[in-house]
Amino acid sequence: MSEQKGSEEKQTLKTNEEVSEEPVKNKTTPEVDEKKATAEVDEKEVKEESSEEPATDDEDSEKDELKQKVAELQKKCNDFEDKYLRAEAEMANMHTRFKKEQEKLLRYDGQSLAKDVLPVIDNLNRALQIEVTDDASKQLKRGIELVFNDMEKALKANNVTKIEALGHVFDPTLHQAVKSIPAEKGQKAETVIEVFQDGYMLKDRVLRPAMVVVAQ
Repeated sequence: MSEQKGSEEKQTLKTNEEVSEEPVKNKTTPEVDEKKATAEVDEKEVKEESSEEPATDDEDSEKDELKQKVAELQKKCNDFEDKYLRAEAEMANMHTRFKKEQEKLLRYDGQSLAKDVLPVIDNLNRALQIEVTDDASKQLKRGIELVFNDMEKALKANNVTKIEALGHVFDPTLHQAVKSIPAEKGQKAETVIEVFQDGYMLKDRVLRPAMVVVAQ
């Protein structure tokens, strides 16, 4: 009986020892936990870095593509700006030319008509140079003179004026020398001594130079 009781006590002690040892086996120290956590964090960071490497290459490639597209767009923008500035300058030049041509047309309006009238003036002037003796011819000449004077007034009213030549210094921009003769006593060289045909101007433009004889 006592042996059986002793055996039961030993069994009970053994069981208690096993129960008391289990927590000891599962128990860990703070240092171990910290090392384990650090190792897990390091492993996680390594995994993240290894997984991020391909993404970094892709991002660099995308950035390069974007930079290239931006450069191309900038070039196109510069080209468009250059074309716009050129077109604007051309439009300004065209406007200036058109304005000058319009002013010129208005300024010299009637030039063609004046040129057509000048031969009529010449014929009337020649008729007035003819000497007449009878009364009928004198009356006719008087009528021609009135017409000649009226036409000259009309031309002058439209800014068509006769070029002064006789006794003036020869000016190649206003006079056309058809003959030159040695200067006589009292005559200055390069002076107009005779006018064959009158010249006319429309404002500051020569319609026809005067045909003259010049003393040399």
